[in-house]
Order: sequence, then C-alpha cells, then structure tokens
Amino acid sequence: MTRPAPPPDRDVLDSLAALESRYPAANPASRAKERDALTAPMRAWLARSPFFVLSSAAAGGLDCSPRGDAPGEAFAILDDTRLAIPDRRGNNRIDTLRNLVADSRVGLVFLVPGIEETLRVRGRATLSIAAELLARFCLEGELPACVIVVKIDAVWVQNYRAVRRAGLWSTAAHVDAATLPDARALSTPSDRPIV
Repeated sequence: MTRPAPPPDRDVLDSLAALESRYPAANPASRAKERDALTAPMRAWLARSPFFVLSSAAAGGLDCSPRGDAPGEAFAILDDTRLAIPDRRGNNRIDTLRNLVADSRVGLVFLVPGIEETLRVRGRATLSIAAELLARFCLEGELPACVIVVKIDAVWVQNYRAVRRAGLWSTAAHVDAATLPDARALSTPSDRPIV
C-alpha cells in the first residue's frame, strides 16, 4: 500500500519565483560593487585584517573554519586575483583541506577589529606545497603543511548592518567568559559527565 504524498507546506519558499516575490528588486548599486579582482582600497583594507572565516563544501553539507593571526600572517595577497592562506599545523583533522580536494569552491568573510564593514570573497582554491610559498609563511621556524591559494572569482564589501546590529565591537556587548560553557564542556557529549 502506497501512502499519499503529504500536502505541500504553504509556509515554505520552495521556488525562486516564490522567494523573489517576497523581496523588492536589488538596488543596482549593490550588484555594481562586486568585482572580479581586488582594487587598491581593498588591498589596503585586507592588509589590516587579522581574521576571516573560510567556507567550503563538505560531503555532508557545508563547513566554516575560522582563521586568524597577526595581519600579514593569517593570509597574504599574492596579486589582485589571488590570496594565499597558510594551513598551520593544528589538530590534524584537515576537514577544510579534505573538502577543497573534493570541491575547490570557497567563500571567505574578512573582518578588521573595530570596523563594521566586512569584505567577502568567492573563488576556487588549490593546495600548494611550493617551497617559496611555504617559506613565505614560516612562523617561529615552522613551515605550514601546505598553503591554500584562492583564485578570486568575486569580491565585494558587505555593508555594516550585521556587525553593527550584533554589537560585535562594542565592549558593552562583550560576554563574561565565566557565564558560558568552556571549550571542554562544549566538546563533551551531554550524556556523559565531565571528568
């Protein structure tokens, strides 16, 4: 006996037409700000960025990896269309690297402390072990295991609203670490006591 299909959920937007009917047309200026290469102001802005989030496509979904270091150490601008990101040795899960071997598409969001705008990059990544790239990112005598080279397909500034609304840089919005579970607690299954 075959069960009948459930009725469509009227509260779900399941087509582009349904989605687009809920929004006015995008302001042409918001599309015009997208570039296929870095401009001089973008390069100057990125030179001050110590932190970004790298998104990649995983077999089971999507993955986002926070990356940070001192400006100039977290990543480098190779030219107007390429960025280089050292993969420092860490927990050796290499989730992002596995993802990039299978699917080279990446998205990045760069932040500068105290600045409400973000810079977004969409592109394709390759993993390099070129000696000159590894040497460029030598830190305290240790070379990265590899360098992620991102070929930029699109880059644009994201307006300030999200960061401003979140109060990200406002000290009044800072949370006392003692009021939140620490990394150990977050990593422990809830059905097991923390030892």
